[in-house]
Amino acid sequence: MAVKLSIRDASFGYGSGDTVWEHINLDVMDGECLCLLGPNGCGKTTLFNCINNSYQLKTGSILLNGKDVRDFGISQLAKTLGIVFQEHSAPFPYTALEVVRMGRTPHLKMFSAPDKRDTEHAYHIMEEMGIAYLAGKRYTHISGGERQLVLIARTLCQEPEMILFDEPTSHLDFKNQAMVLQTVKKLSAKGMTIVMTSHFPNHVWKIGTNVAMLGYSGMVAQGPVEEVMTEANLSKTYGVDVMIYDAVSGSKKTRFCDPNLD
Repeated sequence: MAVKLSIRDASFGYGSGDTVWEHINLDVMDGECLCLLGPNGCGKTTLFNCINNSYQLKTGSILLNGKDVRDFGISQLAKTLGIVFQEHSAPFPYTALEVVRMGRTPHLKMFSAPDKRDTEHAYHIMEEMGIAYLAGKRYTHISGGERQLVLIARTLCQEPEMILFDEPTSHLDFKNQAMVLQTVKKLSAKGMTIVMTSHFPNHVWKIGTNVAMLGYSGMVAQGPVEEVMTEANLSKTYGVDVMIYDAVSGSKKTRFCDPNLD
């Protein structure tokens, strides 16, 4: 299996200030779904911005398909890498279909507008995701979970090889979290390469194949979920005593973790 994303000895800091993280080494294989865990402020979104070439590393390198992200053109990078951030506000009341169709931008020539084929492509993606009923609704009038699904559809409209999800279930209620996680799981099952950050460690057992834990100074642990998701690693990552439990209902076994408040 080929390496899709490779991060080598990476460090980042703002200006001449303190280093956010350093000595980050991480490989994401083609078709892998990797969950990136860590406390608030440890630099997970910053790492995504470095992968997306929005921020520049202090040291090290980030490679996509063996090529340094700094050597990609804007359109070329957008065709390779899609990113769904946790928050987005539309300045105008576009319809959901128009927002999804914006994903075609990297494929358009300069000064050209989306055509009928682009619109049909966007609508087809919404159909596949089961959200075609949102096509004519104003993006500003739909729920938070529906907006996240529309943003995922927009990213798929780019036709990227890999997608970064930055806490896609943040601020969502229980049902909408389930909707978004189910969509991410389906994309992973189809072979899409995914890296997803989450505030909720329990999501890893639902969708991840591998996990990486980022602390305040660097990587704590990384590897297969069943090896890395331990009480010791979770406690070290979050700075609180964490307990792991197994719940059994009939033939189904569910694993979850919780902070120990005793």
